[in-house]
Amino acid sequence: MKNLFAIIALIFSLSAFSQSEVKITPKKCMPKKGYHLRLEKVFDDSRCPEGVSCVWAGEVSAIIRVYKDRKFMESKTLKFNPKNTAENINWFSNYYSKKIKSVAVFPYPKNGVTVKAKKKFIGITFEN
Repeated sequence: MKNLFAIIALIFSLSAFSQSEVKITPKKCMPKKGYHLRLEKVFDDSRCPEGVSCVWAGEVSAIIRVYKDRKFMESKTLKFNPKNTAENINWFSNYYSKKIKSVAVFPYPKNGVTVKAKKKFIGITFEN
């Protein structure tokens, strides 16, 4: 039984470390050196909520502010939808050295549930 538990724990720990993720949030604290991306605003969220049948998947837009060494560099508005996933990954790749697997806006909408702006974030998952 102890061996089974050890094997399960080992598998879980390997899978947990095989992917890393970054969250881009509205929080304003930033490092003194290097690039920092901050989520300014999420808007035009027309994604199909969980539990609802929709004709199309929808999209969501977000404004991201880019800082380098705490100095503002640019503000970029991105649309997140199935058609421009590669374009968004390419843009984010300018600021991360690891290969990006996916980029998405969270949380995904649920029917009848409103999420406060400060709870929304962009999640970037990296390949290892």
